[in-house]
Amino acid sequence: MARTLEIRWHGRGGQGAKTAALLLADVAFKTGRYVQGFPEYGPERMGAPITAYNRISDNPIRVHSNIYTPELVVVVDETLLHSVNVTSGLSENGAVIVNTKETADEIRPMLRGYKGKIFTVDAREISVKALGKYFPNSPMLAAAVAVSKVMDKEEFLSEMRASYQHKFAKKPEVIEGNMKALEMTFDALEK
Repeated sequence: MARTLEIRWHGRGGQGAKTAALLLADVAFKTGRYVQGFPEYGPERMGAPITAYNRISDNPIRVHSNIYTPELVVVVDETLLHSVNVTSGLSENGAVIVNTKETADEIRPMLRGYKGKIFTVDAREISVKALGKYFPNSPMLAAAVAVSKVMDKEEFLSEMRASYQHKFAKKPEVIEGNMKALEMTFDALEK
């Protein structure tokens, strides 16, 4: 990767969009990349729209601003499609990933004329099957890696396991559930 990959995340407070962006930055850093991962908030309250960002590069990153022309947009909450222009600045050569049970063709009319690639992931179904509860950030994180190909799947899964083992050392069931969610997402996108 000679260029800088820029990703914009759209979610609601409490859904883990910020956490997913920070985890992606952490994992990419551990694989030798230069990274940025940061959120932008309005009023910080549960359920309020939030935006988070990633820059990942093989070269030092000298830009320190929000991302206005991302190559990838990740929408953690599909209800935001009704109120936020999530594809603003997104190139038709880029892609958008939406957490929904709908198909890409069903979502396209909500994307304000966007003509590029659309991927859908049912993060609710995946996280409930893998974790027993609705936590969309792990499936959407895996989807961002799978679609962008910012790193090798096995390298990503290995680094995520190490990260989860550190974070959830006393909760092995959380580690295994999150790993299952990551793998299920890769499988869903490969179909």
